[in-house]
Amino acid sequence: MIVKETTSTNSPTYEDALSIRHEVFITEQNIPFEREIEGEEGKHYFVGYVGTTAAVCARTFLESPGIWHVQRVACRKEYRGMHLASELMRFIEEKASDSGIKLITLGAQDQAAPFYERLGFKTIGEGFFDVGIPHHRMDKEI
Repeated sequence: MIVKETTSTNSPTYEDALSIRHEVFITEQNIPFEREIEGEEGKHYFVGYVGTTAAVCARTFLESPGIWHVQRVACRKEYRGMHLASELMRFIEEKASDSGIKLITLGAQDQAAPFYERLGFKTIGEGFFDVGIPHHRMDKEI
């Protein structure tokens, strides 16, 4: 898998991320479009490609000094089970570490929590609902 990055919402890489997110979050999970695309400016986008196909994506932002927040991790259905999301998360961790980041945090859908646990994330605090879906905060020190 090849990973491309961008901070521009006017790039083909960003458009590929949106395409994956539309398929996964809007079509599969019925998340409203307006909610899915909120807060796009000022984020760092990552897209993993298999050949020329955008297969997996995520976005990050600096939540506070030393802490990256990861959001919108998604993988196209036909590429699930190939460990591409794990590979992308490891890429993001390396990038974070190289940038002096000490902690990665995210709001995991409860159904995805086992995936993040396998990557070394720990559940923090009480659960919460986001767009009607149960979530928990999860953190990983790097």
